[in-house]
Amino acid sequence: MDIALLLGQIGGLVVVIGSILYAGSPLSAFWDTPSVALVFGGSIMAALSCYPMGVLFGVPKIVLRALFPKTPPVKETITQLVQFAEVARRDGILALESKMADLKDPFIKSGLQMAIDGTDSAVMEAVLRTEQEAVANRHKTGKAIMDTLNKYAPAWGMIGTLVGLVIMLGNMSDPNAIGPGMAVALLTTLYGAMISNMACAPVGEKLAFYSKKELEVKEIVIRGILAIQAGDNPRVLEQKLVVFLPPSQRASADAKAA
Repeated sequence: MDIALLLGQIGGLVVVIGSILYAGSPLSAFWDTPSVALVFGGSIMAALSCYPMGVLFGVPKIVLRALFPKTPPVKETITQLVQFAEVARRDGILALESKMADLKDPFIKSGLQMAIDGTDSAVMEAVLRTEQEAVANRHKTGKAIMDTLNKYAPAWGMIGTLVGLVIMLGNMSDPNAIGPGMAVALLTTLYGAMISNMACAPVGEKLAFYSKKELEVKEIVIRGILAIQAGDNPRVLEQKLVVFLPPSQRASADAKAA
């Protein structure tokens, strides 16, 4: 679980609610059911106009992907590939067949299977990079949906405010209703801004971050498997791959290898 995302979302709500309570205003004054329905419903309808219904129904899965990422750690992936290189160099590449049952990552499994089967390196690289590109495109679609909601939620908040102002101006004969009417009209702008800046934009950026990390791991796997098939020395392979690690982790990996 991404604790940072969870804490960020909860912390944002705590900051807003705490500020309201500190100002001495009741929370009930910041809730208006028609305004919530207008902003949420309008934003979803706008997104539905941009994407097929089946894609939009995947939004809950997209949010869960940001909260529960499945990106393998870079360091563990490098260590695993170096171990495979050691087995292949010592016992031959066919010896990796016994390791296939324990592999959980289908991308590594697919690449190693092609290497064991003697697939041409150019063909193998083309297949793996095509899969890498397909994953990148799926991730782009997920982030694009969150960006769409991020774009339209404030706009629908403004639409709600205009609707509220029109209703309020149509009731100018009652001066006592002007203040509450203005407050309700402004709530839709608040809701739109909160949806955009507390939910959609942060989740979209988190998805982009994990997408970059996952594609980086797949790049490591591609280079590692091609090197294993070429019969590279495991230490040379490790030196090629540790460049993907930050300097602090790279130093610890070099010390372990030494």
